[in-house]
Amino acid sequence: MRIAVTGSIATDHLMTFPGRFADQLMPDMLDKVALSFLVDGLEIRRGGVAANISFGLGCLGLAPLLIGSVGRDFGEYDTWLTEHGVDTGGVRRSTERQTARFTNTTDLHGAHIGSFYSGAMAEDASIELAPLASRDGGIDLVLIGSGDPAAMLRFTEQCRDLGIPFANDTSWQVARMDGKEVRELVDGAAYLFANEYEAALTEQKTGWSAEEIISRVTVRVTTLGSAGVRVDRGGQPPLLVPAVPVETAETTGAGDAFRAGFLAAVASQLSLERAAQLGNLVAACALETVGPQEYEFKPGPLTERFGAAYGPEAAADLSTLLAARSV
Repeated sequence: MRIAVTGSIATDHLMTFPGRFADQLMPDMLDKVALSFLVDGLEIRRGGVAANISFGLGCLGLAPLLIGSVGRDFGEYDTWLTEHGVDTGGVRRSTERQTARFTNTTDLHGAHIGSFYSGAMAEDASIELAPLASRDGGIDLVLIGSGDPAAMLRFTEQCRDLGIPFANDTSWQVARMDGKEVRELVDGAAYLFANEYEAALTEQKTGWSAEEIISRVTVRVTTLGSAGVRVDRGGQPPLLVPAVPVETAETTGAGDAFRAGFLAAVASQLSLERAAQLGNLVAACALETVGPQEYEFKPGPLTERFGAAYGPEAAADLSTLLAARSV
């Protein structure tokens, strides 16, 4: 199965201020704020929904096709993704904008001041899927990840026109879109991914009940944090899969890692239960690592951990998957 992934491709620039923002703010002067914070540290991390998911799929041997727009500053990032099994042949280079960037400063009490520059991501709507689908290997499934709203709608429309099954992961963009737009993204999806809050917001925005949404998609996947994941299909009881025990270092990118694991199992024609389990395992690996693309897979320990969480049959299935993908 050839999976294409659309959505944001970005870098995160994370800084730490050794004090409290609140001590620098004067309530009667907030309309004239002019501050510059001298920070102690800077971390630059590779990120973006589509890139994170593609990284995980690549590490599991899937060779996903990454689709999105970047700037002329993408060279090093391109090399990193390629080295980790990602096909960047679907990435469009902007001549005018830089790659999307998130900058965030955190003080010692956890307060944040951040900005997101969409950059080249704003040009995603100009990407045509048809030429990419006609390449050797084609496209069997498009994951439409969170990114430019206009592009998300256009990719969904193109998938319908081309007859390509699509999965939708509205993620943080569901808050920005109106009900009609969210309905467009949801209706007819082969897989619909969301966390528990986003799932509830999707129901509110669309005006559809949980049952109505399940009737309009093939599989609805709702991550539940430490409680694991719920998988719903029309006419069948919900499938509840517990999480893998984890010691969290950072939560950034865990949802993206889950999607990578889930879709890797789907691509290998494993059951939905096994897909949810593998999603949980990859998410655990991301949670235990600082940065959304810093985890590594070693087949032996990964299979052992999978077996400890879900049993020997699960371990055997994962071992077969990893061997087939030469991970």
